Amino acid sequence: MLSAINFVRQAAVALILTSAAFNAAPAHADDAFPFGLEMTLDVARQPGSKRLPNLEISDRGEVILELWCKGGKGQFSVAGNTVIFVAGPLEDRACPPARAQADDELVAALSEAATWKRQGDFVSFIGAKPLRFRLNTN
Repeated sequence: MLSAINFVRQAAVALILTSAAFNAAPAHADDAFPFGLEMTLDVARQPGSKRLPNLEISDRGEVILELWCKGGKGQFSVAGNTVIFVAGPLEDRACPPARAQADDELVAALSEAATWKRQGDFVSFIGAKPLRFRLNTN
């Protein structure tokens, strides 16, 4: 079942990238997907924690995830305002149950996002549960 889902995601990524090649238009720096940048989830800190979830996105869409407690890698594929996020395995790090659940919910929300938009220093991923990240521009 899992391999079928991965196959569908890979096929979707290929289709999106192929269609994007035919509809390519120059992107403006202020509204382009933040490849090569780092961003932090725009939420309040959890009680007892100084950490905020953070994504570091390479120029090729590879992602290093540092969440409430867990960490790992993933991959973004983007065409226009369409986005696909595929998470890799996450390192558990002996997380307290509440933080582990929050991490799993955040990864699920990123994986379910279908579109994205950028407004200045903020990037939103739109899906069943919208997520908003602030670009780390310092």
